[in-house]
Amino acid sequence: MNHFIAAALLIAAIPVHAAVLVEDFNDVPGLTGGGWMVVNNSTPPTATNWFQGTAGVFSAHAGAPQAYAAANYLAGTSPGGISLWLISPMLTFAAGDTIAFYTRTESPVVFPDNLELRLSTNGASTDVGATETSVGDFSLLLAVNPGFSSSAYPEDWAMYSAVVNFAGAGRFAFRYVVDDLSINGNYVGIDTLTVGAARQTDIPEPSTLALMGLGAAALVAARRKQ
Repeated sequence: MNHFIAAALLIAAIPVHAAVLVEDFNDVPGLTGGGWMVVNNSTPPTATNWFQGTAGVFSAHAGAPQAYAAANYLAGTSPGGISLWLISPMLTFAAGDTIAFYTRTESPVVFPDNLELRLSTNGASTDVGATETSVGDFSLLLAVNPGFSSSAYPEDWAMYSAVVNFAGAGRFAFRYVVDDLSINGNYVGIDTLTVGAARQTDIPEPSTLALMGLGAAALVAARRKQ
């Protein structure tokens, strides 16, 4: 088989489809202008919501040092708890879409944090209820540190992902959750969010694909010699 034909077949075999949403959180205050919504159901809530990352605490996963979304313990009042929502725009999901993002907390961990990823399949609904424990239409996809362990929330950027087993219009949400501010809650960041498909940077470059084609052709030749 011609090396270039082999490479072309490999390219054709790679599933490439447009992402539903890509967000790098370069402008957190501007998110609401793009259809995002913030809800603070903490007990009692304060004026502190999701905000632009603070480079002095830690730098972003990618881009400018402050280019990430952050939440911290100031969203609520001790000894109460925090339920701080960052709700996505309404999206049209395909079954099997993946929500992938990076998150981390401040190091060293003294007051543990927890972050939830939730999904609503109810179209444009932003119903998360009105209390600290309510979740409304949003079902849990994953939780980063539900047990508030001092070692379970990553202290360096780590990727988390969940598969959406739903086709249709809905929203997902990040929920910063702290059950007792007297002993838990510090600071978390979210960055490099992709919904639906891998980023272009995750797809092999054409030169890499050509080398893969050469390798595949060599393997076929070796088998034939045997």
